[in-house]
Amino acid sequence: MASQRGRKSVSSRSLGVSTTSSANLGFVETLKVLTGQVSGTPADRVADALPAVVLAVLGGISLALSGAIFQTVTRNPLGSPDIIGFTTGAYTGALIAMLVFGLGSTGTTVGALIGCLLTGFALWWLGMRGGTGNYRFIIVGIGISAMLVAFNGYLVSTASTQNAGAAAAWGMGSLSNLTMSDTIPVFVVLAVLIPALITVAPRMRMFELGPDSAQSKGVNTGSTEILLLILGVGFAAATTAIAGPIAFVALVAPQLAARLTPSAGIPLVTSAAVGATLLVSSDAIARTILAPTTQLPVGVVTNSLGGIYLLFLLISQARKARL
Repeated sequence: MASQRGRKSVSSRSLGVSTTSSANLGFVETLKVLTGQVSGTPADRVADALPAVVLAVLGGISLALSGAIFQTVTRNPLGSPDIIGFTTGAYTGALIAMLVFGLGSTGTTVGALIGCLLTGFALWWLGMRGGTGNYRFIIVGIGISAMLVAFNGYLVSTASTQNAGAAAAWGMGSLSNLTMSDTIPVFVVLAVLIPALITVAPRMRMFELGPDSAQSKGVNTGSTEILLLILGVGFAAATTAIAGPIAFVALVAPQLAARLTPSAGIPLVTSAAVGATLLVSSDAIARTILAPTTQLPVGVVTNSLGGIYLLFLLISQARKARL
C-alpha cells in the first residue's frame, strides 16, 4: 500500500506533461533526460515519475492479457477479472493482511496475491464444472465479487479511522509513490507468463468457436481451461498486488483491440498495446487534471472511463438480444 510504504512523496506530475509552476517537465525535455543530454533537477524529476510510467506500461499489458484470456474462453465481453471478482479478491486479501494481521507493505502485497489466487480457485470450483463457455462462469464470478465487496465493506467499517482511510486509498488503485523496485515483480511475472501464453494461444483460439468445437479438434478443453485460468489470474494478480485493484482496463482493452484489427477474435498483441496505452494515459490524466492541488488515484479515472464503456456495452448487448 503506497501510503504505508514509507516512500518519498512526489509531486503531481507525469512524464511529458508539466503540471506545476516549477521548471517544465515537458515531452522534449523528458526525452533529453532519458537520452542523457540533460541532468540535474530535471533528471531527478524524471527519475521520480519514471517508476509509475513503467508500472503503468507493464500493468496495462498484464491486465489487458488477463481480460483477453477470459473474454476469449467465455466468448463474452463481460469476462474480465474485475467483473468476475479476481481484483476484488485481491483487495480482500490485502485488507485481511493490513487490518486483521497488521502487516506492512510486503504482507499487504502477499495478501493481495493470495486473495486473488483463492478467488480464482473458488471460481474454478463453483463455476468451471459446467465449462467456461456459458453465462454460469460469469454469473458465479459476479456473485463471488458481490460477497467479497460486502466483506470488504465490513473490514473497512470496523477498522480505525486511520487504517480505514489507508485501506480505502489502496482499494482505489494508485501508481503514486512507487520505486523502480516495485516494477520488478510485475516484470518477472510477465517474463514467465507471456511465453506460457504464447505456447497455449493456439489452443485458446479454438475456444472462440465454443468448447465443443475445440474438443472436436483434439483440444483437451478441461486441462486447457484450468491452464488459462491460472494464466489469467496470474496476469491480474501481478499488477493488483502492487498497485491495488485498477478496474476496467482488462474489460476495455481487449474489446478496443478487437475493433482496431481486422482479424477474428481478440488479438493478444494489440490488446497488450491498448492496455498499456490506456493505463499510461489514465495515470497522466489522474496526475494532471486537478494538479497541482490534488492528485487522483488512477483507479478513479479508469472507473469513470470504464463505467461509460460498460454502459455502452450493456446497451449494445440488449439491442443485439432484441434482434
